[in-house]
Amino acid sequence: MAGTAAHQAGVSEPWFFRSGPLTGASVLSGVGLALRVVSAWVPMDISIDPNSTGLPGIAQLRTIVGAGMTIGLVLSVLALIVSAVVWGFGSNSANPHLAGRGKVGVLVACGAAIICGASVTLINFFWDVGQGI
Repeated sequence: MAGTAAHQAGVSEPWFFRSGPLTGASVLSGVGLALRVVSAWVPMDISIDPNSTGLPGIAQLRTIVGAGMTIGLVLSVLALIVSAVVWGFGSNSANPHLAGRGKVGVLVACGAAIICGASVTLINFFWDVGQGI
């Protein structure tokens, strides 16, 4: 099998210029080289934490987010009441489609209330997961 001129002269070529099939070892050595190059560019001692003094208006933004959570919870209660009424009306009028829609509405309203109430805890949990990576 005839090789390239550089190969015949005994000069080593990079793995991506070699003729013939790639072997697992040559691909892994190329990946290892790429990782070493990238790790040389990225500093490893970065430490950034969120702060509440970085931008003006953070306190007002927290107030707005809290008000949005309150609105979400109030609307969840309203949806629960309306869905329960639809469920009851559908059950008492022998309308299974309407009763089914009321049941789904009750579940959706309860799910929305759970998400509104647990939103801060969920964000903190995933923030901690992200910090552990």
